[in-house]
Formats: sequence, C-alpha cells, structure tokens
Amino acid sequence: MTSNGGELIMGDNPFHGISHLSQERARSRFGNDASDEDRADLVWSALGCGAEGFMFSVSDTTLGVVKAMRQKKSLDQIKLYAIVPYTFEYVRIATQLGTPGLAERFAKQIAGSGDVGAVFNGLAFFTRTNPSSLLKTYLAYELSRLKSATGGKAKLSSLFLHEVITDMSLALDLKWVFETHIDYLTKHNITPGFHTRNLPFLVDKFERWGLNLNQLLLVTPLNKVGFQMKPSREACEESLRKLPAANVLAISVLACGYLTPLQAVDYIASLSNLKGVVAGASTQQQACEVFKLFKERLSG
Repeated sequence: MTSNGGELIMGDNPFHGISHLSQERARSRFGNDASDEDRADLVWSALGCGAEGFMFSVSDTTLGVVKAMRQKKSLDQIKLYAIVPYTFEYVRIATQLGTPGLAERFAKQIAGSGDVGAVFNGLAFFTRTNPSSLLKTYLAYELSRLKSATGGKAKLSSLFLHEVITDMSLALDLKWVFETHIDYLTKHNITPGFHTRNLPFLVDKFERWGLNLNQLLLVTPLNKVGFQMKPSREACEESLRKLPAANVLAISVLACGYLTPLQAVDYIASLSNLKGVVAGASTQQQACEVFKLFKERLSG
C-alpha cells in the first residue's frame, strides 16, 4: 500500500443483493425491502468508522441512497466514486421493451434531463452517426442524474466505465471509447476511471496505444485467492507493480466472503501502487468492524 494507508471506500454491493460478508444478510437487511434511509445510515456508519468515500453503480436504487444521505448530512467532504452503466438496469429494460424500446426510453430521459450538452451530442450522433458523440451523450446524461441526486454541491471524485464496457472495448480494440471517456471527463474536472477484471490486458493496451495511465483511476479485483483476477493473481500483481503511480482501487478484497477481513487486509497491505480499498458490509456493526480493522492495519 501507499505510505498513508490509502483510501477506504464503502461499496454498494449490499444494496443490490450482494454482500462481501454475507449474501443472506445482504438480502434480508438491505435488499429490496430496505428503505433508502436504512441504506444511507449504513453508508454513514461506514464513513464514521474510517471509510472516506462511497463507490456505487449509478442506478435508481443508489441514487435514492445518495439523496437520503444528503438529507441527513452534507456530502461536501465525502469522496464519491460512480460506475456507469448499471448494466442490469439496461438489460432489464431491453428485456421488457426490446432494444428499440430501450433506445426510445433513453432518448426521452436525455431530452427530459435538461442537459443541453447531452442533447447536442445526441443530435450529433444521429446526424453524423458519430459513436463518440453517443458516448458523450450518455456520460452527460449520467452526470446530470448524479448532479440531481447530490444536489449539485458534492464533488464527484471519479466516474468509471463498467467492466462490461471496459473489457469488451479492450477486446475489440475500441481505442476511441477510452479516448472519449478520458477527454470528456477531464474537461469536466472529473478524474476518468475504468473498471476492469483484467488489469494486465488494460495496462498493456494503454501502453500500446500511448494512453497515459498516470491521470486515471483503475478499479480491479485484488485478493489473496485470485478471485475474479484475470488472467491470474500473479499477472495482476506484476501489472500493479509496473504502474508508474498509485492509482488503483482494489475491489473483491474479501472474495465474496471466502476470506475474513483479517485475511484480506494482510494481503492488501503487502501490495504496492494501491490508491485505496473498496469493501461492502451488510450491517452497521460489520461496517464499523471492517473499516476500523482496515484503517488500523493499513495506516501502520
């Protein structure tokens, strides 16, 4: 880890029926029946016990949590990390309405967002069939949703492209996706980020394309059993060591409950070039136990 122990960030997995500590407790305590206020209390508990930020996929659920958080306390000092798109949401709509229905609904949402930039880029896409304009349209739309949820005052530390988009675009050599994402967010004073399950592939591609990794943030699984680490734990660790800056946030550190927090933190503490760690918790007690442990072990 970096000398100051790195950032500790609360993740949103429990709000989507996933828990790094207990999936059963996640479903029963913070699944579909939980209120936004309950979820907001969980995040605030983590923040009070050592976490410095909140990472979430941009969905109706998590935007509701962010709004509830804002109603309880100011978000001005909280580091917010957002991931787009929330793929489940778009797959569900496409399944219900079909792809044309999804496109129509998306167009109406953009038009109703009031974001002039999004509408302009959308028109550029339809008149010139420019895929870069479509991506800018989408990013503008998601930023407008985030601004509405945060009240426009909170600072968005980074906006990450979801692993599905990142890894597919890497595989298809779609350099323009990464260049567009980087350029658009940089112009909006937001650190561009990429979520990937194959860190070596991303690092190699960026080096080949001549894209600078120093000004970006990366999110990738890192844990002692190699869970979700492609192509292997050893390859991911080597790529991490080669990075010129500490700009990686580790996720899946508990390997979906296979590892205890103590096992997880000992491994994370051995790594270099980490900017921070993202962890989920299903109860306020678990949140405090996890983040106090991580803060103690990673600050030494």
